[in-house]
Amino acid sequence: MPNPTVKFVNAETGDENERAMSAAEFKQFEAEQQAYAAKKQAEGAKAADKVALLAKLGITADEAALLLQ
Repeated sequence: MPNPTVKFVNAETGDENERAMSAAEFKQFEAEQQAYAAKKQAEGAKAADKVALLAKLGITADEAALLLQ
């Protein structure tokens, strides 16, 4: 499978240039994709923990917000 492409657009002239990513760019792209996936997974886990805690306390998110004001 070929590497994804990189597209450059000159805002002044409207010229577009597209090429395949270099090996280094593709490695960086993959690392960023993995970091993003890990971040989203951590956010999902944190949200699930919050829902579980609110259920354990028997209060809604709005009620919890009132307690923290």
